[in-house]
Amino acid sequence: MRQHVDRRHARVLQLVREHGTLRVADLARELGVSPVTLRRDVETLAAQGRLRRLHGAVARSEESAEPPPPGGQSGRGVVVGMVVPTTDYYYADVVRGAREAVEARGARLVVALSRYLPGEDSAQADRLQASGVHGLLLTPSWETGSPGPGEGLRITERTVPTVLVERSVPHGHPAAALDRVRSDHAHGAAEAVRHLAALGHRGIALAAQESPTTAELRRGHEAAVAALGLRPAPVPPRAPLPSGEAERFERTFGYLRTAVEEHGVSAAILHSDVDAIVLVPRLRAHGIRVPGDLAVITYDDEVAALADLPLTAVAPAKRTVGRRAAELLLSRLAAPSGAREPGQHLDILPELRVRESCGASLRTAAR
Repeated sequence: MRQHVDRRHARVLQLVREHGTLRVADLARELGVSPVTLRRDVETLAAQGRLRRLHGAVARSEESAEPPPPGGQSGRGVVVGMVVPTTDYYYADVVRGAREAVEARGARLVVALSRYLPGEDSAQADRLQASGVHGLLLTPSWETGSPGPGEGLRITERTVPTVLVERSVPHGHPAAALDRVRSDHAHGAAEAVRHLAALGHRGIALAAQESPTTAELRRGHEAAVAALGLRPAPVPPRAPLPSGEAERFERTFGYLRTAVEEHGVSAAILHSDVDAIVLVPRLRAHGIRVPGDLAVITYDDEVAALADLPLTAVAPAKRTVGRRAAELLLSRLAAPSGAREPGQHLDILPELRVRESCGASLRTAAR
């Protein structure tokens, strides 16, 4: 049903682009739908800024009134499509950065959501492309942040420039040559380990919820532990996926408690802020002092500074990722016809923000 509506919307936009202005009655007759249905479509498309409502008629929006320049896309009239899993939490700042870059060039950003549903990112990208966007910023719903076997092949079939955002592709994959901009999460985790090691910690654990970020966090954590000659922390036991948040928190709490009490772990990196805000009070109530017995660094820095014990956090530069991805795409669109610069893979380094939970301020005061 949703795809049928999207196809109808795309046809409305195509007819309006071709004719400039059309009567609602004529459009309804052309599409074989009732005037009531078409008026509802027009209201939706007008609210998105994709056409203008007139008395009894519709017209091209100001952004699409002029055809794009033949030698490349730039400035007024350019529409950039962006598909992200959500505009909540992490991706709110990514979208904000992309919007700022697009609007600074006089272009327009149109956002679609996949909600991490299988195949929905491709469906939404198809819809945006059918509506006439000139390029795509795309965050596929890959569980590990990279495509599994057979995944991601349709991306290479896009007929408009496409930039991957906060995703990577293994070498040898057909989509590996696409432009991409992402946070270097492995570097962020490694910086957290390096900071904790500089404070004297030799056993540093990683407790990360499963997400597209997790594999990179583990890679950075393991690499830094090895590079600094630290003692490997116990690995969280493999277990079936938890049935809910309560079970997941209980499992992580048990892992951290055992790591401190039985394996000499004195520091931990927790992903994410929400996990840390829940777990730190539980650890302290159990008798594990934070940061005295366990120094804590969290990953994301969405709400870390607002915790009862302000949390030291690694902060990915999400807004910068969105901005740089949009700028890269706009540079592709502005290039003269036939020109092709080499592809780019941009890794944006996260920032470590030191607060109380890692004990750095306490150690500084004791000197």
